[in-house]
Amino acid sequence: MTGDTDLSPARLRHARFAIAAVFCTHGAVTGSFATRIPWIQDHAQLGSGTLGLALAFPALGAALAMPLAGRINHRFGARTALRGLLCMWTLSLILPALAPNLVALCAALFVYGATAGMSDVAMNALGVETENRLGRSIMSSLHGMWSVGALLGSAAGTVAAHLGADARLHHAVVALALTAAGLVAVRGVLDLKGDQEAEAPPHFTLPPRSALLIGAIGFCAVFAEGASLDWSAVYLRDVLHTDAGLAAASTTAFALTMAVARLVGDRVVDRFGAVRTVRAGGVLATLGGVLVVAVRHPAGALAGFALIGLGIAVVVPLAFAAAGRSGPAPAQAIAGVATITYTSGLIAPSAIGAVADATSLVVSFGLVTLLAFALVLGAGVLRAKRTAGPADPANRDEPAPIRP
Repeated sequence: MTGDTDLSPARLRHARFAIAAVFCTHGAVTGSFATRIPWIQDHAQLGSGTLGLALAFPALGAALAMPLAGRINHRFGARTALRGLLCMWTLSLILPALAPNLVALCAALFVYGATAGMSDVAMNALGVETENRLGRSIMSSLHGMWSVGALLGSAAGTVAAHLGADARLHHAVVALALTAAGLVAVRGVLDLKGDQEAEAPPHFTLPPRSALLIGAIGFCAVFAEGASLDWSAVYLRDVLHTDAGLAAASTTAFALTMAVARLVGDRVVDRFGAVRTVRAGGVLATLGGVLVVAVRHPAGALAGFALIGLGIAVVVPLAFAAAGRSGPAPAQAIAGVATITYTSGLIAPSAIGAVADATSLVVSFGLVTLLAFALVLGAGVLRAKRTAGPADPANRDEPAPIRP
């Protein structure tokens, strides 16, 4: 990578804050959308099964488009690519609420997902490059800022839902505000460019074999995340018969615990190691799933979704950080691993909807609980490869000594 020649500590700190703001902006779009899913479902007159089908299209769009991100980065440079992709993503928030039926909603969500996936790869690649130049872990806290954005977006969405605001107006206003915020944030990120004489990355790429098991762990975490974000509000409304405002608050509880866990995640992983951190998180997420399915009360469900968010928070940042250090082309490697993990996002909404149609949403979240428990069983795969040296918290098997 070439580009920015000023790599002074002050410049790198500024770049870190800038990429953190980008993550926050990206998350705010997701939070804004998730809290208004019940409104969109009613507007398009969809049942649980058809809503589940529609909610598969964001992940389908992301899975098909993410492998293109490495080539876009190579062609335009990291900053320019991120600027264009982030604007496309924030503006795509307008589309789903405009859809009057299933076909239009599927098309809108496909575009929404494709732009989300490509901008996600671009910002994670820049995050890894910034982390490498700083010489210390920042990926968990960057994903924490994504969760902060999701929290802010979902909190605003909760207020909008409580007031009965039309989601078309709500999302249009939010989309324009986040587009402006994203443009300002991107100005400060590192301006990195690939070697233009080098061969461009392929249009589509798969992760190396060494990343498959790590991708499987990410798959379980993203399934639980997607199910909770997309279905928690519907669960409280349809299963526990709460009002729209309290239903939307379940998404906020989930996003809040994910944000807190990711913001402190770098220190926790540095202290206890990736394996122990993910294993303990799997225990918490499993307990949260049990609360959701076993305690038929809104307070129990809210606590359960909060614990799921807390438990799965650091899994995806660890997977992306490992992918970004696995070869000379971080964007390409991240795109490959992201394709595996976000395929889970393709499966989760439709699987939850299909199981709910055949049985109930309670049984659907029983499936989420089983996948959360898989994190406990499979966390050891994060110990397998030591690509970044013994000081890398993502590769450390044993706790590090406490530093003064």
